[in-house]
Amino acid sequence: MNRIPLTAWIGLFLIGLNLVLFLFGPLLAPFGQEEIVGAPFDGPMPGHWLGFDQNGRDMLSRLLYGAQMSIGVSLGAVLLSFSIGIPLGFFAAIRGGWVDLALSRLVDTVMSIPVLISALVVLQALGSSLPVLIVTIACLDSTRVFRLARLVAQGINVMEYAEVARLRGEGLWWMIRKEILPNALPPLVAEFGMRFCFTFLFVAGLSYLGLGVQPPFADWGGMVRDNQQGILYGLYAPLFPAAAIALVTIGVNLVVDWMLAGRTIVQGDNR
Repeated sequence: MNRIPLTAWIGLFLIGLNLVLFLFGPLLAPFGQEEIVGAPFDGPMPGHWLGFDQNGRDMLSRLLYGAQMSIGVSLGAVLLSFSIGIPLGFFAAIRGGWVDLALSRLVDTVMSIPVLISALVVLQALGSSLPVLIVTIACLDSTRVFRLARLVAQGINVMEYAEVARLRGEGLWWMIRKEILPNALPPLVAEFGMRFCFTFLFVAGLSYLGLGVQPPFADWGGMVRDNQQGILYGLYAPLFPAAAIALVTIGVNLVVDWMLAGRTIVQGDNR
């Protein structure tokens, strides 16, 4: 068994810490996310260890509430995108022919439009409610998942064990569940981590632009936007949510890098 490197342990620690904040953040928050308990942009003091935001709300409490919303929206969008992209990618790879051609051209058409422009148009038209936000990001991101799932499934579909299963008369869904999915899991799990990072940063960017998570919900990207004027006065308020965004991204990337490196070593040994 390969020794887990220090960078991977750091990544696992950061992921675990943020998972705790995601699950229990509101319970740990000393104040409500909209509760005004001080003066705008006051500095840290006992009981308010990170100071106050532009409205006099406790920054630590806002960060704890924001963890649930920022991570939750991103995680929901990624899970939905994989639920759409993986079955369609596998289906296209196994069926081939006009089914593969039609789905691939549809995905190419969607991917030809920049993701940010597509998201801005949809969110401007339908609003930035949480269901619309999650579904919009998931549908746009599922195109990337589709392409990877299709590529991986095509490689597995021509292997000898897949040919034997087809000769036995196994059906489409049996092939997907028993042959394709188990052998496609390693690259898909690594892709899940990478797609989560992209989606997490994308949600933060949309919130910074005012089209992501909307008040009264606390969100790290929105907190950076709301407190950005503090930078002009040498205040640290906008740096706390920015650091939280960076730490989540760094943690996931460190773990994904370790997983990809381990998979490369295993493949090299098998050769």
